[in-house]
Amino acid sequence: MGGKRLDKLTFHDMTLHWLDGGVVSFDGGAIFGVVPKPLWTRKYPVNEKNQIENATEPILIQYKEKHYLIDTGIGKGKLTEKQKRNFGVREESRIEENLQELGLGPEDIDVVLMTHMHFDHASGLTRYEGGQLIPAFPNAVIYVNETEWQEVRNPNIRSQSTYWKQNWEPVQEQVTTFKDRFEPVPGIEMIHTGGHSAGHSVIRLTQNGETLMHMADIMALHAHQNPLWVMAYDDYPMDSIFAKEKWMKQAYADRYKFIFYHDAFYRMIQWDESGEEVMDSLKRSKERYID
Repeated sequence: MGGKRLDKLTFHDMTLHWLDGGVVSFDGGAIFGVVPKPLWTRKYPVNEKNQIENATEPILIQYKEKHYLIDTGIGKGKLTEKQKRNFGVREESRIEENLQELGLGPEDIDVVLMTHMHFDHASGLTRYEGGQLIPAFPNAVIYVNETEWQEVRNPNIRSQSTYWKQNWEPVQEQVTTFKDRFEPVPGIEMIHTGGHSAGHSVIRLTQNGETLMHMADIMALHAHQNPLWVMAYDDYPMDSIFAKEKWMKQAYADRYKFIFYHDAFYRMIQWDESGEEVMDSLKRSKERYID
């Protein structure tokens, strides 16, 4: 199962493509935290196991003759059969095949922008070759927040279930860290928020006075629009709420468009100043597993 083409969005001088990084099925209660099920199921469908579809679909940005990748999916051949069952894996990564369709290879990725290092975002950083783990994007600089990089290498009793050595050890020489804000190139900005993890970051794309905002996992789905709707997975939920409240207020006023990595329905959505009406959107063309 899969889409016949890659979803694409042109944003002035930037071209965005959504790649097939894998599809998992997470527990709806974990994804929507303390929000009652009768409320969140109005906005997002659930299956008989109480699972919702969670895409893990990296965003390729082609800009100024360089290739930037936001996060990396769940990889291929990285998960055990038990993990596949527990995480409800429906598909593994097809990023290499996607890049070939675009006339590119993994070696053509210049920069990887990591919003955070949880397994469903970072597993695609490495791959197996001859039984050994090697970097999946050998020529890329990998940017990650300094706090996140410290935590992934020294996980605590809670985070060790998602920060895995096989996802960072082979690429540690490629990693460059930043503290609060960082621009790998004018027009692309990484901003530390914390919340979902201590080192979680969002990404802002700006062109000609317009903005595309990637809130990553503090607003993983369009259904997380309400600042109070945060995941049970969030290590610091109040930080997520405060960051969302701040950014949503600014986004409504300045007419930001939001782009998503996990959403099974939308690639991009834009609300009006009230946050109640959808002004513009790009729907995910890929066939869904859970409706």
